[in-house]
Amino acid sequence: MKKIKVLQNITSVGVVAVIRADTPEVAVKMSEACIAGGLNNIEVTFTTPHADQVIEELVQKFAGQAVIGAGTVLDPLTARIAIMAGAEFVVSPSFEVETAKMCNLYGVPYMPGCMTLNEMKDALKLGVDVLKLFPGSAFGPDFVKAVKGPMPHVNIMPTGGVDLDNMGQWIKNGCIAVGIGGNLTAPAKDGRYDLVTELAAKYVTKFKEVTQTDTQWSLTK
Repeated sequence: MKKIKVLQNITSVGVVAVIRADTPEVAVKMSEACIAGGLNNIEVTFTTPHADQVIEELVQKFAGQAVIGAGTVLDPLTARIAIMAGAEFVVSPSFEVETAKMCNLYGVPYMPGCMTLNEMKDALKLGVDVLKLFPGSAFGPDFVKAVKGPMPHVNIMPTGGVDLDNMGQWIKNGCIAVGIGGNLTAPAKDGRYDLVTELAAKYVTKFKEVTQTDTQWSLTK
């Protein structure tokens, strides 16, 4: 049931904030700024120092208010560390069989990066619910539309190269959500967490606008 609720939150808000920071403190502040803007899907990458501690702190602070996940998970050991810290979903830049099995064991959604139809097919066989298209900038929204032809049931979330200007096209072409990193958190480098909050609110609003005006949009588009 928890897995379903996590996936529902991701698809209803439609945006996942990718938090990549140089210190745990900055990662927490970035996450808080995003949540303040209504973007309550947080992916803390394991390139962030002590990412597991950041996840644990955020889970405790925002229990029931936000969904906290782990990103840049490259192996099953890291996946288990993240899950034990409270991560509610796991994201990888590439597909890894044993990581998929680890996440399935604990009932946690696994979102691996896939670039080919073969990778997507193999991931689906192991129970992957959402496929991360990474880097999205290397493909573009038209790639998603092409994939949805032979595989209309595939749930895709692009990360990398998604911004406010092209987000609508990604969604209209069949993506169930998008991941936003640097385009969202860049103001934090100057300590402008208030601007991160403003951007987070804009992304959430943009998703609502796109899905409300596109009557053909659905989770299985």
